[in-house]
Amino acid sequence: MPLSEQEQRLLEEMERSLYHNDADFVATVSSRTGKTNYRSLILGILVGILGVAVLIGGVVIRQPVVGVIGFGVMFVGVLVAAAPPRSSARDAGAAGLGPDPAPARRSSRFMDRLNERWERRQDNRD
Repeated sequence: MPLSEQEQRLLEEMERSLYHNDADFVATVSSRTGKTNYRSLILGILVGILGVAVLIGGVVIRQPVVGVIGFGVMFVGVLVAAAPPRSSARDAGAAGLGPDPAPARRSSRFMDRLNERWERRQDNRD
């Protein structure tokens, strides 16, 4: 069953909105550097192992409170290991570096051009 004209227009408007919002999301997310902080990764793994040991110790001595504490320590270890790297504004200023908005701008311009081409193509169909 084909869509009515109103449904087709609504669907096209939703697609344009999705492409526009997705471009904004990509520009926002791509600003992260992605460098791994090995110190926090190793610390998190060690804290996680300590948490497992405390959890097992709580099971062995049959003390649920110790097991819950062990689970909490394990959870903190995972959070420390999985935490994204932080760079303070002071470190970036001291090094003469700042956030580079150029990649996000390029991505945004590229997506804007794609959106415009898509809209022209859709307008020519009608």
